[in-house]
Amino acid sequence: MSDFRAGFAAFVGRPNVGKSTLMNALVGTKVAITSSKPQTTRRVIRGIVHRPDAQLVIVDTPGLHRPRTLLGERLDSLVLSTLSEVDVLGFCVPANEPIGKGDRFIAEKLAAVKKTPVIAVVTKCDLATREQIANQLLAVSALAEFAEIVPVSAVGDDQLDLLTDLLIARMPQSPPLYADGELTDEPEQVLVAELIREAALEGVRDELPHSIAVVVEEMSPREGRDDLLDIYAFMYVERPSQKAIVIGPAGARLKDVGTRARHQIEALLGSRVYLDLRIKVAKDWQRNPKQLRRLGFYD
Repeated sequence: MSDFRAGFAAFVGRPNVGKSTLMNALVGTKVAITSSKPQTTRRVIRGIVHRPDAQLVIVDTPGLHRPRTLLGERLDSLVLSTLSEVDVLGFCVPANEPIGKGDRFIAEKLAAVKKTPVIAVVTKCDLATREQIANQLLAVSALAEFAEIVPVSAVGDDQLDLLTDLLIARMPQSPPLYADGELTDEPEQVLVAELIREAALEGVRDELPHSIAVVVEEMSPREGRDDLLDIYAFMYVERPSQKAIVIGPAGARLKDVGTRARHQIEALLGSRVYLDLRIKVAKDWQRNPKQLRRLGFYD
């Protein structure tokens, strides 16, 4: 076990560059929700990759961006505090989008973390031509000095083993940090709340995603039955008009969100689920410190 390596790698990048999809692909199962909407990730989520010679703990972070709300400020603070606490950083830039101000801003932040090696990961290569990928590799190399630059596709399973090797090579020699077979250290109630929010993000109009938060109030086996789990959850929005959007005509949209979430939760927990999903209005919760604490976003 003296040659065994274990440590932490954080994926950072602007919103919607494929960090969560990449982590799920490396772990081999879904531990972080994904969505086509930017700023889907709101927590630092850890996924664990097990190998005979190593254990790689991947830290998926919210996208760094110029914050417009108190929630945005707290998410950025969360990411920046993570940078110096890991063994290696993965700077994610999509192959199919030009380098922008957000990428340059993050590259500067990473350059300030002197002791932590940074691997640039060019994501979403399945959505780009060979010429686009080659041009993006050149553009990324011009941003800063990186330990490595790796083009990958999480969807196409392209070069994921190489990326894992490069990350593990920068881990310290250490015994395993988590029990064998453990894929995340997220509490089940948090994972369930995130799956409900994922279903809601895909079911509502584009202007609504950042206004949705989900809290699981109670989760327990039904009395007298060990094959059915009762879950009581609240979805919070900021205004009554948003509540109407989520509910939809005759409650159709909320029912659809609940059905899709329940299927995902049953797959995660391996149990039949009764999901009681209700909506509450928490006025301007993204800007209200008291509401943010109530919904789990602490200072």
